[in-house]
Amino acid sequence: MEEVNLDDGPADGEVLVRIAGCGMCRTDLAVRHSAGRTPLPAVLGHEGAGVVTEVGGPHTGLSAGDHVVLSFDSCGHCRNCVRAAPAYCESFASLNLFGGREEGTARFTDLDGGTLAPRWFGQSSFAEYAVVRARNAVRVDPALPVELLGPLGCGFLTGAGAVLNSFGAGPGDTVAVFGAGAVGLAAVMAAAAAGAVVVAVDRHPERLALAERFRAVPLHSASAGLDDRIRRLTDGGAQFALDTTGSAKLINDALRALRPTGHLGLVARLHSPLALQPGTLDRGRRISHICEGDAVPALLIPRLTALWQAGLFPFDQLIRTYPLADINEAERDCDAGRVVKPVLIPEGTGL
Repeated sequence: MEEVNLDDGPADGEVLVRIAGCGMCRTDLAVRHSAGRTPLPAVLGHEGAGVVTEVGGPHTGLSAGDHVVLSFDSCGHCRNCVRAAPAYCESFASLNLFGGREEGTARFTDLDGGTLAPRWFGQSSFAEYAVVRARNAVRVDPALPVELLGPLGCGFLTGAGAVLNSFGAGPGDTVAVFGAGAVGLAAVMAAAAAGAVVVAVDRHPERLALAERFRAVPLHSASAGLDDRIRRLTDGGAQFALDTTGSAKLINDALRALRPTGHLGLVARLHSPLALQPGTLDRGRRISHICEGDAVPALLIPRLTALWQAGLFPFDQLIRTYPLADINEAERDCDAGRVVKPVLIPEGTGL
């Protein structure tokens, strides 16, 4: 932990947010293995939530005192953005992964004046304050526990959005979720809330117990004849499957578990060629990659908070909070499976 200097306040169209809590995501941790693709050193963190303290210009649509959830950045004017698909923004990589300010100016410096990468995922919220474009700040009800809402901007949004947006799952549908981590369990909760029959696959008994609590049928990933068991449980095969693991074996199991015309969505980044076994894509089955749950954050985040208020999306049961200074302990607990979603609380939030 160290102090950094924030060189300027919010520019036109930006807001300054006092961070109440920020989720820890695997994407933050993967930066150390990014082989130079992400500029370092940087302030990471991209599941932030907090309170607006200052606005830049009259057209942000936000005011000081608003509670907001921060999500991914997008340009707002490319073909995919204007088609309500900001997760596929043509500038997604440059805005979110590779520095994040198109004008290329420094935003942070360390106490010795050294330049830090200007913005990570449009926010850099492992910090007490974040400057973000108003476009990726979503106003939420101030009665909600804002310090817990950050993961709705990425991890929980990805899992729930895959089910609600990409699949459009509803009553009578069948959904198999492979991997019961933060993204997978958000998908389980969303599928159950939508009225679907849900099967959850994982290798950790405690994660399977959580999935069962959220109304999924639990299956251990090492079960013999996994695809056959899913087909029996779903009366002929799942209509939808979501893989969060990136495991080639489980991806093939998922495809075999689909009924004809079934859809498998992948959310994990693959790091090696994916070999599909013969017959897995027969009879209209298809496979696609899903980014950020195909979400428009300003639409999906309020939907998820409304489901939470109705008792149908209990994401708070996946969260354990840590002081921001204990970020390394949070990572160790996450790696050991002691926590599903760590949320880091900056010192002195006053919330």
